[in-house]
Amino acid sequence: MSSTRTQVYLTEAQRERIDTLTQAEGITLAEVVRRALDDYLERQSADVEAALSVTFGAVPDAAAPNRDEWERG
Repeated sequence: MSSTRTQVYLTEAQRERIDTLTQAEGITLAEVVRRALDDYLERQSADVEAALSVTFGAVPDAAAPNRDEWERG
């Protein structure tokens, strides 16, 4: 796995909570951040898929205008 160095600014409270996790789990700050981002990105992806799934076909008799009616310029 390749990595890219990225700088982020954390609040003091965030840093203190992360430091507690790193000490308790014996992992690096970078690992805590990667895990948190993976979790966040996975949830975002799932939210988009769920939204599309529940709305697909919600208006089955919707009609789009004929393209011949569009102005072309």
